Amino acid sequence: MTRPTVAIAHDYLTQRGGAERVVLTMMKAFPEAKVYTTLYDPDGTYPDFADADIVTSPLNRILLLRRDHRRALPLLAPAASRIKVDADVTIVSSSGWAHGFDIPGRSVVYCHSPARWLYDSERYLGGPTHRSLLGLGLLAVQTPLIRWDKRAAAARGTYLANSRVVRDRIKATYGIDAEVVPAPHAMDASAPQEPIDELEDWAGGYALVVSRLLPYKNVDAAIESARHSGHRLVIIGRGPEEARLRALIPPNVRMFSGLTDAQMRWAYAHARVLVAPSHEDFGLTPLEAAAFGVPTIALRGGGYLDTIVEHETGLFFDHPEPDAITAVLDRADLHPWNPDVLRARAEEFGEARFIERIRAIVDAEGMVG
Repeated sequence: MTRPTVAIAHDYLTQRGGAERVVLTMMKAFPEAKVYTTLYDPDGTYPDFADADIVTSPLNRILLLRRDHRRALPLLAPAASRIKVDADVTIVSSSGWAHGFDIPGRSVVYCHSPARWLYDSERYLGGPTHRSLLGLGLLAVQTPLIRWDKRAAAARGTYLANSRVVRDRIKATYGIDAEVVPAPHAMDASAPQEPIDELEDWAGGYALVVSRLLPYKNVDAAIESARHSGHRLVIIGRGPEEARLRALIPPNVRMFSGLTDAQMRWAYAHARVLVAPSHEDFGLTPLEAAAFGVPTIALRGGGYLDTIVEHETGLFFDHPEPDAITAVLDRADLHPWNPDVLRARAEEFGEARFIERIRAIVDAEGMVG
């Protein structure tokens, strides 16, 4: 019996984030799979993708769009619809576009969230939609894009959600019941580390934020907390808010982007606490920190409720405001954390468990085997 071919579809490979990490784990589960995507920027995403067989849309010929996928917004729906996936089974990693690819075969959609920029645009943009050029562009295409998005969702097969909050959002948006399959973390605390020279004088004495730099991530609230409290803060990330945030940082805050994986491991290992101030679909960074025995203080809500065990692996604040962050950060410094408990929590969300589950789901659907 001929084994069915498997492909992986993803929105765009232009960033270094949790969704891209999930795709890398999917590639480990299905090593022969081609990866289909709209845009691929080797310099902007993880270097691990260099060894993959990646199929892109014609938009990928335009350097400006590879470097900033948000500029492609009016073009992505038609471009996505024209990407024909040549496989018997497609594992779709989507938060807005990949579920709309032309997929003649069977499909399993791993939904990171229904498109935030489409259904929760004000939070995504950090203010009223009509007050920015990107927002005005979105308003011009929002109604047809919602129609396109819901048709695409209805055409797909099994839906999986990365957290309970996303499961509920999928039901509310599409009327689809999705099984929760928590995303994996791929942080290997035993792998080599590379020191960050500018941080060696702070090793073991800083709070850490690891985040894309977007308005709804509330990184500015963490900066203001550090400014007024005097806590040392390290921010690692990139995104459209980078220039604005760099202009805000006081001397006790340092910001980095484009770090290697070895440098990321060093940054986690030498932090005393992770600060997670945004409303996330899946709480990935607390698991990465826990792999090094580092606790988290986080906004109470979203995916953090699935990955943080209060008082054991983290503490919550109820509002993304500087004073609230500072108060809980002070409590975290006095809390009796157990590094073994933290590491055990991270292990519950390891790659091996995710790979086993995603393969089992595909097998149960009669798609592979």
